[in-house]
Amino acid sequence: MAKSLSGFAYQDGARAHSLAILQAIFGSNYLRLFDVRLWDGGIEPARGPKRFTIVLKAPWTLRKVFSPPVSLNGARALAAGAIDFEGDVEAAVDAVRTALEGLRPATLLPVLRDAFALPAPPKLAPLDGEARLRGRRHSIARDRAAIAHHYNQPVEFFKTFLDENLVYSCAYYNEDVVDDSLEAAQIAKIDHILRKLRIRPGQRLLDLGCGYGALAIRAAERYGAHVLGVTLSSAQKQEADRRIAERGVGDRVRVELRDYRELGDERFDAVVSVGMVEHVGRKHLRTYLRHAYDLVRPGGSFLNHGIAAQSPEGRMRKRETLIERYVFPDGEVWPVGAFLEQAEAIGFEIRDVENLREHYARTLRRWLANLEEHRAGASAIAGEAAYRIWRTYIAGSAAAFARGDLGLFQVLFVKPYADGLVDLPATRRDLYR
Repeated sequence: MAKSLSGFAYQDGARAHSLAILQAIFGSNYLRLFDVRLWDGGIEPARGPKRFTIVLKAPWTLRKVFSPPVSLNGARALAAGAIDFEGDVEAAVDAVRTALEGLRPATLLPVLRDAFALPAPPKLAPLDGEARLRGRRHSIARDRAAIAHHYNQPVEFFKTFLDENLVYSCAYYNEDVVDDSLEAAQIAKIDHILRKLRIRPGQRLLDLGCGYGALAIRAAERYGAHVLGVTLSSAQKQEADRRIAERGVGDRVRVELRDYRELGDERFDAVVSVGMVEHVGRKHLRTYLRHAYDLVRPGGSFLNHGIAAQSPEGRMRKRETLIERYVFPDGEVWPVGAFLEQAEAIGFEIRDVENLREHYARTLRRWLANLEEHRAGASAIAGEAAYRIWRTYIAGSAAAFARGDLGLFQVLFVKPYADGLVDLPATRRDLYR
């Protein structure tokens, strides 16, 4: 009887049960695109062109993965390093998702039987990266805690995979330009938004969820706007303030730690929200849109850039998952139709809807490549568990956008004057000059 690296004794039975579980899960796709490396160094080779490797680092790994709640314990096993993927992690995450969603009760029973024949796993202590929020969901206090969990990672960690301007949202890959770098695509996205809003010199722009300030700075430097950016992340505000001072635009751009519900009676020529609506919560969607409506002047515009569910279920499932517990606590998405319906009910007029999901798949793949290239630095900053979690989250998100489960919608609204007039041209021709 040998000892694994984890200190647990194992016999050939643990190997047989583990491989039986994987064979049951993947069915005819077992070992087609991947091989399996076990805790004892043994390898079950792929039967076709290999794209990734599933690594089981202990004989108890799959028992932990299939212990309830399965969606959460799988994430914990990954964070603890008991299971890992090597190679094309996007293909790995997508293959696992497809296999698990295809499980039927008749298949699940033998999987659980084999899983509980494996050695009992040690009790894994909750890792530092797990979110444990308290209080009423989407209250201002809890939203601050949720945002802090995600965005208050050290800025150096985000620098390992984002562009030099730290734009943490879907880029825009313009086919007419030679430079298709991530940096250029992020600037193109910002310009695409500001052109849609038709920002002119001297106008007041509100940036809801302003991140590290890239859009606000660009709006001031290139378009002559006066910008207020708000965020709930102290780390983002600190970095945004540094960049604003460095670029010398402090007279036109300021960033404040404020919730969108705390902006009072201020009025702006235009309001923009990029990658923030996912944190609002479905029950608070009308509140969010009402505040946006009240914050923009009559005739002005509001552009919302956010993720929407496109899966057959019409929305993402609410359950404890890797993303919910480790990455985006309290995050929610829903079909774009529900969003548009709520906005019209409040009084907004819809002027333009554009789905950029292919752009987000490409953006996420760039982030994934950057993160993998800088693995040593990312792990040194945030820890190896955080690296594994974020690598899996980014890869899984890329797959979700690529297959169409998620969309990324830019929606331009206008708040008409009392007589129905708006301060927008009647066509989109000016956007592409």
